[in-house]
Amino acid sequence: MHLTHLTDVPTPADIATLSAALDRFNVEATGIDDRRPLAVLIRDPESREPIGGLSGRTSLGLFFVDLFYLPPALRGNGLGAAILREAENEARARGCRAAVLYTISFQAPDFYRKQGWTVFGEVPCDPPGTSRVFLRKELV
Repeated sequence: MHLTHLTDVPTPADIATLSAALDRFNVEATGIDDRRPLAVLIRDPESREPIGGLSGRTSLGLFFVDLFYLPPALRGNGLGAAILREAENEARARGCRAAVLYTISFQAPDFYRKQGWTVFGEVPCDPPGTSRVFLRKELV
């Protein structure tokens, strides 16, 4: 009998094992092996450490935006739009036809709408009155 183990601290190796197994399943089912990470990072000019940017992945013709963060001092000057556009262009170059992401209603749904993204769903979450907002964009 297999043992289950509930944890709120999976190791990076645990997550990598699950990801690799799912990738193998997807490749076997589709014959397509195209999953790749995609990131556009902003680095501190002195320390060279990342201070913001976008991370996601491309797979089976879709670009998934997982994380996107800009420090407050870097917002409102077009940098976010430029980062998103660079990531979308790379996803197109990889053959992606569409992109998906979710944000929270107090985060950036209006920013994404201004960049041509369309809401296709919302799911209420806490605190009351807040929701996860799911968006998509055609890349072709």
